[in-house]
Amino acid sequence: MRRELVDYAKYSHCISLRRACRIVGISDSVYRYQPDKHRNDAVIAALQDAVERYPAYGFSQLFKILKRWGHRWNHKRVHRIYCDLKLNKRRRGKKRLPTRNPEPLRVPASINQCWSMDFMSDSLMCGRRFRTFNVIDDFNREVLAIEIDLNLPAPRVVRVLERIVAWRGYPNKLRMDNGPEFISSTLAEWAEQHQIQLEFINPSTPTQNSYVERFNRTYRDEILNMYVFKTLNEVRELTEKWFIEYNDERPHSALNDLMPWEYQAKSEHLENSNLGCH
Repeated sequence: MRRELVDYAKYSHCISLRRACRIVGISDSVYRYQPDKHRNDAVIAALQDAVERYPAYGFSQLFKILKRWGHRWNHKRVHRIYCDLKLNKRRRGKKRLPTRNPEPLRVPASINQCWSMDFMSDSLMCGRRFRTFNVIDDFNREVLAIEIDLNLPAPRVVRVLERIVAWRGYPNKLRMDNGPEFISSTLAEWAEQHQIQLEFINPSTPTQNSYVERFNRTYRDEILNMYVFKTLNEVRELTEKWFIEYNDERPHSALNDLMPWEYQAKSEHLENSNLGCH
């Protein structure tokens, strides 16, 4: 609008550009400025690549991914372009009031001190239900297993745990709810044999198992709610890819934007440094 006023004053009254700009109240450099239409092309391309690779991520996670890819664009600039491209994820309203005085779980000091376990369920396109058995390490939020099948009885749960133990070692404690598979004698005997403590949360208090509950929400948003599955193999294939990405590529806000293996390596380095000082 001010450029138009400058043009009107300049041609209607036959005055110089500089004088016309002073009358209107802008500098002649502002009048001559021409925005670079291709200035944001690189930002747009990088954002679109990140969204295509991580379709379930919101802006905060995408911006961390761009930083890990070596981009150093301003946060506000990237967010403005993100909104212009209409990539905003719609926020779901809260279905219940939060706990007034939640008690945060104690964070273990190292791996294998405490694993959290839980079941989830979903359905195939034909309507047949399937279940997933999820296990994470509370220390660095690393996913240790996501077992998927139509039925997952207690002996199957023990076999999954033995498979994890084969490469990671035994945990000191297992945290879980009061599901029939978890309160079974099969799991109790296995835990007693290997001197593993079983910690059961109180009924109807998922906040006491919040680490795996938070993981369940992410898994549901990014896999179970994102795709329509025809077969169990499709669920397993997509879950396996996401499993690797979650552990090896995803920055976790609870870990100071580090990945599980980075957080573990940093913790071990600090512990060794402290031992060296003593």
